[in-house]
Amino acid sequence: MARKAKLLMVQGTSSGAGKSTVVIGLCRLLSDKGYRVAPFKAQNMSSNFFATPDGAKMARVQAIQAIAARKTPDPKMNPILLKPLGEYRSMVFLNGRFYSEMHAKEYYERFVLQQGFSMALKALDSLRQENDIIVIEGAGSPSEINIAKYDIANMLLAEKAGSPVIIVADIERGGCFASIVGTMQLLKPAHRKLVKGFLINKFRGDITLLAPAIKEVQKITKKRILGVIPKIQFDLPEEDSLVGNAASRPELPRESWNWQIDLVAKAIKESADMDRLLGVVGL
Repeated sequence: MARKAKLLMVQGTSSGAGKSTVVIGLCRLLSDKGYRVAPFKAQNMSSNFFATPDGAKMARVQAIQAIAARKTPDPKMNPILLKPLGEYRSMVFLNGRFYSEMHAKEYYERFVLQQGFSMALKALDSLRQENDIIVIEGAGSPSEINIAKYDIANMLLAEKAGSPVIIVADIERGGCFASIVGTMQLLKPAHRKLVKGFLINKFRGDITLLAPAIKEVQKITKKRILGVIPKIQFDLPEEDSLVGNAASRPELPRESWNWQIDLVAKAIKESADMDRLLGVVGL
């Protein structure tokens, strides 16, 4: 029987913390080491689509992550895609094909656990049969306790799949250390055990000034800070058109994605404890 791929899940303390960027960098770095790697995001809400040659739709950021992993983009990497329409309604795509238009209430109460979760797990299992490592991206924050019981993109998935988790926090927006501690406090004890460490992202300044805060956070959470990633200047398409000013920027041509991916990978390699990260994965 073929061995299933190992897993690593990248969650964030908030939307925009840098989960997608970290997954891009890790996919390239693991691919550079000779592993067969694929990205995965169970459920993504985005207006930025990528179309495969046969017309299937997936979030563009998962396509970029696939390119980073040196793989052909595959809708299995993003089995549930939601395109927001406004008024709490979205178009729902399953494995790249339009399925239905749903109100958020209907999606959460009648679909996500009854059908969506099993579809996502099936897609993940398929990818695990074909690869050595799957780098899973979470969505938003795992500590949104109002929707935690429906949140198949974060801890429900990590728990079901048995994936170790690292959590990314954005230090640029402020409140980084409070968000790390608060996220851990709001997680169920069983889910806290899945968290193996944190990455601080988008740092600008003298890293030695962070030492007292890092020491205190590690003491409170009993988890390690696995790296402080600098603010990376790159120009890959945003995950979501609602983030920042993506809509006003000219689109980066696809032929330029690879060298931008290498910029991200280099920054992560130089600032994260890669030996510990590989240890988290079990490599």
